[in-house]
Amino acid sequence: EVQLVESGGGLVQPGGSLRLSCVASGFAFNNHAMGWVRQAPGKGLEWVSGISASGMTTSYANFVQGRFAISRDSAKDTLYLQMNSLKPEDSAVYYCAKSPGDAVVVETSDYDYWGQGTQVTVSS
Repeated sequence: EVQLVESGGGLVQPGGSLRLSCVASGFAFNNHAMGWVRQAPGKGLEWVSGISASGMTTSYANFVQGRFAISRDSAKDTLYLQMNSLKPEDSAVYYCAKSPGDAVVVETSDYDYWGQGTQVTVSS
């Protein structure tokens, strides 16, 4: 059974940082691209970032470019999202997602499994 368990969310002040983690199990983590998607209250799903199976290719939405960094640790079957210079508009539930393939995915509909999400709130 595929499981994706996120952690690391919380309340942070504008300009602060958080690191999200996603522990994966039930599939060959090293063979699949992964990504992060978010959903703010009253809004639809929004793709944030993706990373290839090898970790060599990453991609970011324009609104997080230069502030967020995605990475993965194959030894720990864990996906990360380092978030810096956070803004109130970054507040959302952040979901870890698995791709059926090995290439970076930028469409939320192309992911096949999702975690339960972790809440990020940016507020003073």
